[in-house]
Amino acid sequence: MIEIGIAGKPNAGKSTFFKAATLADAEIANYPFTTIKPNIGIAHVRVKCVCNELGIQCEKCVEGWRFIPIKLIDVAGLVPDAHKGRGLGNEFLDDLRQSEGIIHVVDSSGATDENGNEIGIGERDPIEDIKFLHHELDMWIYGILKRNWDKIVRKAKAEKKEIKFITEALAGLRFDELMVREAFKGIEDIQKLKDDELVEISRILREKRIKMVISANKADKAPRDFIERLKKIGAIPTSANYELVLRTAAKSGFIKYLPGDSSFEIRKELNEKQKKVLERVKEFLFEFKSTGVQELINKLVFDVLGYIVVYPVEDEVKFTDSKGNVLPDAFLVKKGTNSRDLAFKIHTEIGKKFIYAVDAKRRIRIAEDYELKNNDVVKIVSGA
Repeated sequence: MIEIGIAGKPNAGKSTFFKAATLADAEIANYPFTTIKPNIGIAHVRVKCVCNELGIQCEKCVEGWRFIPIKLIDVAGLVPDAHKGRGLGNEFLDDLRQSEGIIHVVDSSGATDENGNEIGIGERDPIEDIKFLHHELDMWIYGILKRNWDKIVRKAKAEKKEIKFITEALAGLRFDELMVREAFKGIEDIQKLKDDELVEISRILREKRIKMVISANKADKAPRDFIERLKKIGAIPTSANYELVLRTAAKSGFIKYLPGDSSFEIRKELNEKQKKVLERVKEFLFEFKSTGVQELINKLVFDVLGYIVVYPVEDEVKFTDSKGNVLPDAFLVKKGTNSRDLAFKIHTEIGKKFIYAVDAKRRIRIAEDYELKNNDVVKIVSGA
């Protein structure tokens, strides 16, 4: 399952974002370091189910929408000099180690200082919070390289395998040799690298490995010029608080709402307080088209990380599994995944005994190196 980290300074709304996306229990409070141990829960990407295209009905989607699970981790808030161990920095960085991508939750209202303490709205430039996270991650990578640098240089001098030894030093952060090779491109002698050059290389490494989207959170309170500046750098206006209101109201049957919808429908009688809250939410949805929570998750998984959706089946005529369930599974796979790769994702033994695959839409056999496309429906044929 894809693992996504939720990052940001304390009190930016990370835990609210996490709870809104997962409806899992998470402590939410108005002070720094509410989250000490990471909260882990299940969120979903939202896609049009392929059953619409095929003209059939399945029991796995809701009104034609398929919600596919991913893992979300809400880690401890990050403060300046976290890479030196300040605050809960070591725990924060260690928790992010396994994340494939990051949702950076920024307080777009500018109402919290660099440490997450409350200040007046607009007193803190949220752009600085984005720069600050990048800097901490850069210095984290730099620190790992610096600690191992003498050892790397000695080995490289003896065996002339600089990239191999640098990759080994960064292996715990899930860097691969290609990333390292590209970051060190043009460097002829690593022994002559200065500290500032190593910091710049760390920045390049961070950009290649740590894929990120930015949540301009608390957009319901933010000065509009702040929102516009954040949108220009690709941030998505977000109100995790309003998403939590909608998800909770929908779960209780007060409204009809699916995560990512641009509107909602009232289903039960509301008191005056509930009406006022939902009226504010309605105004937000009218302006921004969504609360931004679902949009951010989808953007990270599909646009930034490059995943597609494929549907494995056992019966390519009825699009069912062996029990007759229509389109029972939807798999998230990286672009470039082939049919044999899919077989291994379904089960190791199926991958090992792979014979061929069938494109169920076109009813044709496809080779093991066939590159899967979004919304492919595939039958895997394997040996006994």
